[in-house]
Amino acid sequence: MLYEGVLTKMQTEFSNPIAYYLVFENSFLNLNQLLGKELEIVHQGYQCLECGKKKKIFRQGFCYDCFMGSASAGDWIMKPELSTAHLDIEDRDLDYEKKVQLQPHIVYLALSSEVKVGVTRKTQVPTRWIDQGAIQAIPIVEVPNRYLAGITEVALKSLYADKTNWQKMLKGEIPAVDLISERNGLKYVIPKEVQEYYHPESNDLYELQYPVLEYPKKVTSLNLDKSPNFSGKLMGVKGQYLIFEDGTVFNIRTYEGYVVRISL
Repeated sequence: MLYEGVLTKMQTEFSNPIAYYLVFENSFLNLNQLLGKELEIVHQGYQCLECGKKKKIFRQGFCYDCFMGSASAGDWIMKPELSTAHLDIEDRDLDYEKKVQLQPHIVYLALSSEVKVGVTRKTQVPTRWIDQGAIQAIPIVEVPNRYLAGITEVALKSLYADKTNWQKMLKGEIPAVDLISERNGLKYVIPKEVQEYYHPESNDLYELQYPVLEYPKKVTSLNLDKSPNFSGKLMGVKGQYLIFEDGTVFNIRTYEGYVVRISL
């Protein structure tokens, strides 16, 4: 069977294990059902997720022009502490920025390769943790805007990483950590203006399991620009990665905006 379309991040369902779907314009793939089967992935071209033009992807699914100009690619996306919509200050498009920034955000601890701190919109719980390949996650605070979440994350970076070691995550090399205890000691580490939002609950630890038949001992990233034709047996899906029998891993997020053909 053949499936063709533009890659976008896999859609997920919070189940046991997590359910994964690759969704194209006219079809979709349930990846859980493909474990243990051979897939062929062929790179056919590009299509910017913002403007829809067949232009080479620069970053995050955008062509260069859209990445440099789109409101959804502003610096505050990766650095929430740079958010200014709460001050009525525009970066690229104030209406868009208010819509995204002025809504409840969660600052959390997640266990993906080691304990990391992160920020996500409340509406993205638990999707954000699934996308990172976390096996556990716990909220620290819920705040009313992205700026407050950002300064909280900055304060906690002295204690925790803010990025996942993707190789350890994909190999399943994850230490045992008591996230509840970690979270419960942070009240006076977070900024004073955020402490009023600190209300830990005893039952808010998320546990996540992934559809993986076998974890690889070594991992090698598939680069579609250098290797536009790849085939292998799918052994698992974790985070936004496909894991193949030979240790090849394919990061779907890296190749958003790439046009592919997948053969089963």
